[in-house]
Amino acid sequence: MAAAPSSTDTSEPEAQAYLPDFCATTTVFVVVLVAALVAIVLTLAAYDTPGEFLVELSKTSMFVLWLALLGCALMCLLKGRLEGAGKTRAFVLSFFILLAMCLALAEVAFQLTRIFAESVIIEDTHAGFLFRTFAISSIVIALAMRYLYVSSEWRRSIVLEAQARISALQALIRPHFLFNSMNTIASLTRTDPRQAEEAVEDLSDLLRANLGGAKDRTTLKQELETAAIYQRIEKLRLGERLQVRWDIGDLPMRALIPSLTIQPLLENAIYHGIELLPDGGQVTVSGKRDGKDILITMTNPVATGTERSKRGNKMAMNNIRQRFELAYGNRASVEITEGNDSFTVSLRYPYDDGTE
Repeated sequence: MAAAPSSTDTSEPEAQAYLPDFCATTTVFVVVLVAALVAIVLTLAAYDTPGEFLVELSKTSMFVLWLALLGCALMCLLKGRLEGAGKTRAFVLSFFILLAMCLALAEVAFQLTRIFAESVIIEDTHAGFLFRTFAISSIVIALAMRYLYVSSEWRRSIVLEAQARISALQALIRPHFLFNSMNTIASLTRTDPRQAEEAVEDLSDLLRANLGGAKDRTTLKQELETAAIYQRIEKLRLGERLQVRWDIGDLPMRALIPSLTIQPLLENAIYHGIELLPDGGQVTVSGKRDGKDILITMTNPVATGTERSKRGNKMAMNNIRQRFELAYGNRASVEITEGNDSFTVSLRYPYDDGTE
């Protein structure tokens, strides 16, 4: 395991995305689907004769789908600038930009009708067609912007809640661990001052990693180094009773992971497993890249008939599970396997090194 970095301060503000990613295929598909439904509703409201309905539906669909596709392309190009304008201004500017685009396309469509009257027919006056386009577009865009605004506020509240949970987890360094560490360091100052100094540095690095303003995600390398620092501190207290086998050679160290994931799992494995065994035991941490996913498992022995309160363990596991769900949705999983003499936690989540 590599040495811990000299600084674990990775606090960098991450921008809050207010608008959906109109460059994404799924977003474009949803927009096109909604546009098709709007075209059907508009045609049903104006025509009920089967023959006229199909003809008018084809013309209305053509016009509405062009609006939808061009709107997606325009928002894809301007998304970065709109996000930089701030939340409220982003939605207001998006509304007027999309409305102006609809009017421009309506004008182009009407002029094409005048040039190619035999192929494209708009049975309305110039002013009437522009007014109807303006009214319908204003209503549809306003409803869409309102929905996106509410959705953005919901996402923002979820992110703030997740950040609060991370802060709470960062404060969950068990008092007994700090007391035991300080007692161990105090005894080492008399028997091995050099090792005592190293232990103080390790404890300082661990506190900085846990209590500092860390980002929501960090690299696997940094996360594993934090866990290794914790292992070294506990090793001073438990001695040969604590063995940790790191089988992580196949892990891509630049891959990102929600911060404070592995160290709390190792802490639980030691606190609820190794400490309760008179002869101690071995915690096994293994990981690999499995296709497009990262798979990490941690297994520790358990003492039969003896256990601590599971409240702290459940709190940490629920926290990790909720943060994985927030970050990756149903693409990630946190699974627990309890055997007669072992406890295993398996993490699976999408590979991401931040380059995309």
